Amino acid sequence: MNLKKINTKIHYWGSAIIIIPFLIVLVSGILLQVKKEFAWIQPKTVKTKYRDLTLSFDDILKSAMSVEKVGIKSWKDIKLLDVRPGKGITKIRTKDSWEIQISNETAEVLAVNYRRSDLIESIHDGSWFHDSAKLAIFLPSAIIMLIMSLTGLYLFLKILPSKLRKKRK
Repeated sequence: MNLKKINTKIHYWGSAIIIIPFLIVLVSGILLQVKKEFAWIQPKTVKTKYRDLTLSFDDILKSAMSVEKVGIKSWKDIKLLDVRPGKGITKIRTKDSWEIQISNETAEVLAVNYRRSDLIESIHDGSWFHDSAKLAIFLPSAIIMLIMSLTGLYLFLKILPSKLRKKRK
């Protein structure tokens, strides 16, 4: 049993199997790493000086409904509320990826932006393609990539001493 041949086959076939899912995870991961640097991916968070939350849920919904281009008609259109007392704002995120930032003091709309980071995250974990893609494609690809990394490290450490010896001569 030649370990070098086995490792070479693992790398050859493993890379052919995982290249597309791996590139998807890699590129989307890079975008997620820099999401706070680019408002196109994730809108900048506005800050106010007011730190207490005195708004009611009705105030928050009225404020969200006042933004016509987002089209909120009821709580059913809202995915989540992200209350940031330290920044003095509440973020209202819709099911279709809009984000409205309002003041915690006055319910004034401070910013309205389209948020792409959630879409990129779902592409990154495979759920954007299909719920079962996470476990059926992306998880096995990650496991194959782990095996390839470990066998590659083994090959590197096994070959490195002989290359260093040749270099010294």
